[in-house]
Amino acid sequence: MTIETTATAQRTSSGPPLTAVVGGTILDGRGGTPLHGGVVLIEGERIKQVGDQSTPIPPEAARVRASGHYIIPGMMDANVHLHFAITPDLLLMYEGQYEALVAEAAQVALKSGVTTVFDTWGPREALTKVRDEIHRGERLGARIFFAGNIIGLGGPTSTDFFPLARTILPKGRADEIDARWEQKVGADLLYMTPQEVRARVRDYIRNGTQNFLKYASSGHTEMQLLAFSDKVQRLIVEEGHRAGLTVQAHSTSPESLRMEIEAGADLLQHGDVTGPVPMPEETMEVICTRQIPCAALLVTRRFLKWNEASGCDPMKTIHRLKDANDRRLIAGGARLLLTTDGGVYPADAGDMPLFAGQFSADDLPTALGEGHFHWLLAAHELGMEPMAMLQAATSNIAHAYQVHHDLGTLEAGKYADLVVLEKNPLEHPSHYRSIAAVMKAGRLIDRSALPTEPILTGRARRPELRRT
Repeated sequence: MTIETTATAQRTSSGPPLTAVVGGTILDGRGGTPLHGGVVLIEGERIKQVGDQSTPIPPEAARVRASGHYIIPGMMDANVHLHFAITPDLLLMYEGQYEALVAEAAQVALKSGVTTVFDTWGPREALTKVRDEIHRGERLGARIFFAGNIIGLGGPTSTDFFPLARTILPKGRADEIDARWEQKVGADLLYMTPQEVRARVRDYIRNGTQNFLKYASSGHTEMQLLAFSDKVQRLIVEEGHRAGLTVQAHSTSPESLRMEIEAGADLLQHGDVTGPVPMPEETMEVICTRQIPCAALLVTRRFLKWNEASGCDPMKTIHRLKDANDRRLIAGGARLLLTTDGGVYPADAGDMPLFAGQFSADDLPTALGEGHFHWLLAAHELGMEPMAMLQAATSNIAHAYQVHHDLGTLEAGKYADLVVLEKNPLEHPSHYRSIAAVMKAGRLIDRSALPTEPILTGRARRPELRRT
């Protein structure tokens, strides 16, 4: 089914162009009763009014007729990596194209109804340029907020991610690549005094363009290790808050999660991951009682079955325990956030040794553009209520990142980011796939044209290495 529209809205003598989305059932993301036969009146980039069928519509307004459809806020993803090409060969193949990779990923997200993404680890300059171009309307793509580096961790070729790269790449080249991520807040901070770390973080904030901070409470490849001390974590959070930024941490163990909570983090990134042991009951109670936003990577029954049969250790155990944590979080009424930790996989990822194992997974949770649909299905399987699932994908994320004044719900004054669905998402999570239209900042998106410049998504064969 397609959405019927009238002529493009014309700028009025008194202000920006008007558009009215009429006739659909509005699920505004606030958790209330759906509004049947509603009207979303849009002025320029923002919502002017949300009302019932009696809402007056100016004659000059373009109309998007959504009768029989369901209108939800644009979905969000609380944890993505728009530059996902971080294996040694891809880093070389696409050197000089980092911005194009980021833009492609932002368009893949937008095409699938995700109008806003939060990138939690990536190359700062490329992310800044694409974010700002999208904001100015010079590029098409999901709205981007980003952290830059995970403070205390290294770049793609470091021991925290793909150290094998340094057995292949010249040291100078590997150092240049890592520096694009690290921005002087890499793993060397783990050897500094608290005040030295504070100074580095303060400089990083002062000289940077990031929207929020993320730091390491635990290791990455060595998940069982603690990174910063309690004192240093509190200082990092303090510096972020001093600058008006939200702060989160990478944590993968019960103790690193406790430290992050006690440091005052604003949201818990993959807070459901506690390694090969269950989350302690006292930590679970704190998360649920205090309603600390918890970004959780929910996975489907189908993925868990694949993981048990074909996954690698220790991920089999980690996912098994994480799934039990997720059930407890949902039963306890935790404020969960949809997160995929995802990016765009190369079209030929199945032929690449570093990707092939996970790329063959059923219901792969980390594939940008698909992972959020799997997350919603997993939430249903784990017992989450339908309205809570919608809010986990929209308003919960906006509140956690403190952008709820502009995003996350369909309300007057907020950006006109919305998705029109053919089927009721409250009836079954598969209905989130029934996208009839996507609108971002008042603009209807031609989804068939995305991505406009396919790179990873259009790889019929692997390109030659760039020669220098």
